Amino acid sequence: MTSPSNPAPDPAEPPQMMRLSPDLQPEYVNLVRITHSPAELVLDFARMLPGIGVPPVAARLLMSPTGAKLFLRALAENLARYEAAFGPIHLPGEKSLAGDLFGSIHPPQPPEGDKP
Repeated sequence: MTSPSNPAPDPAEPPQMMRLSPDLQPEYVNLVRITHSPAELVLDFARMLPGIGVPPVAARLLMSPTGAKLFLRALAENLARYEAAFGPIHLPGEKSLAGDLFGSIHPPQPPEGDKP
């Protein structure tokens, strides 16, 4: 039901699922420590930089096991979409350093008339 104080939602705009606080500051993190108890998972996010000993925790998230599993599923789906759009994400250690540096270099092919 619509009224002047409660207008109908615009179908072109997706419904808002969350509201961002105007003073919310994003945090860049490159390290997470995950611990758990029987009732919850604790994710401590930090930013590790050269020259800094033990990095301070920038954000701590607590999730139920069910919420964490749903988060894992949503993250996997979004990473698959990302890779479909931008190409595969290569993780460190998937190849050797030599493979990273020289993987595109191949030995020359012998001439077709030559036999080994």
